Amino acid sequence: MVPRVVTVLYLAYLVTPIALLFVGSFGNLWLGTLLPTGSTLRWYAEVAGDPSFQRAFVASLTVAAAACAACMAVGLPLAYAVFKARDPRVRALARALYQLPIALPPLVLAFGYILVFSSDTLPWLGSIWLLIAGHIVLCLPYFLQAVVSDMQRLGLQALEDAAESCGSTGMQRYLHIVLPALRHSILSGLIVVAALSIGEFQFSNLVAGFLNRTYPVVLLQAFYGATGFACAATVILLVLALLASVSGALTTGRAARLTPSQ
Repeated sequence: MVPRVVTVLYLAYLVTPIALLFVGSFGNLWLGTLLPTGSTLRWYAEVAGDPSFQRAFVASLTVAAAACAACMAVGLPLAYAVFKARDPRVRALARALYQLPIALPPLVLAFGYILVFSSDTLPWLGSIWLLIAGHIVLCLPYFLQAVVSDMQRLGLQALEDAAESCGSTGMQRYLHIVLPALRHSILSGLIVVAALSIGEFQFSNLVAGFLNRTYPVVLLQAFYGATGFACAATVILLVLALLASVSGALTTGRAARLTPSQ
């Protein structure tokens, strides 16, 4: 009984602010009351027509897409190299290194970027390329963790050994065994990377230039204006995060169902 009550209270605590944001996005006026008064759709129309939010939305999608592409290009070979390492100490060291950005606060990374890339030698602060580079550093560990864990869970080493005994080359095993077996893990990892990148605020707020501000950065400024406008803009971000979460859960569940029992 007690666990059920605790679960219900936690869900209510989690859902209530989101529900209020959703209600507020359709409210005509919300000032000093628990719930807004009136109903309107104009806040969503204003968000869609606002040039700042349009640029921020495009910037967020661009950065997220670039981070996903970089994780594919860099993360997959790196994950495979960690998985193939024979010495367990090397694997442990590699994991500690690629998981370091998870323990590192984004603010620390942002301050380091400001110090290095605001100099005359490297005047790149505010560029979208520097923003993308930071998002790659922040998101890559999550992609690596998902892929490396599934490499071990799927028993790829036994499949590769069997293929090697049949005369296949290393590249053939990588292209025809490793990548097909990891397709669901890769997709799930990319969804996580995209969700983290789109929702990232601390690093982007300090490093992004005026024309390259991401959606969460512009969203913060919306709360200094009309409440309904800010709620509508927040609901859009929540919908994107919800779609990413549902997609990731469905992908992970399908991968688990397709995994042969050991």
